[in-house]
Amino acid sequence: MEHTAQKMTIAGTPERCFAVVTDIERYPEWVADVKEVRVLERDAAGRPSVVSFRAGAFGRSTSYVLSYDYSDAPFAVSWKQRDGDLTNRLDGRYEFHAGPDGTTEVHYELSVELRVPIPGFVKRRAEAHILHAAVRDLKARVESGS
Repeated sequence: MEHTAQKMTIAGTPERCFAVVTDIERYPEWVADVKEVRVLERDAAGRPSVVSFRAGAFGRSTSYVLSYDYSDAPFAVSWKQRDGDLTNRLDGRYEFHAGPDGTTEVHYELSVELRVPIPGFVKRRAEAHILHAAVRDLKARVESGS
């Protein structure tokens, strides 16, 4: 299993960051590899709680289903994989910590376990790509006001 983490400061409030991350149905607009999102279940507050994704990975298409946990909202959201065709595990968490002048320090963590072994250099390249989408693309989305 691979575990990765990254931190980044974003010019936006924790609430704004949380709102962008939890607007899962709009991921195809700003997360390059996410091609399709289907909300399968919602929680009592109407937030997506079980979501099916189709995304590009390792030069092919992959599908997976994630269950979301909002118990630390609006300062964190986490997810666990329920099902996946390329992964046995795709669990993660965003945390949002208020900073000075309306900024937020975003902490992102992801644990991945692939079904099929792949070379280390391919894993590292994929990890860098995932981190880019998860944090840098989030930063661009929040700061653009979209």
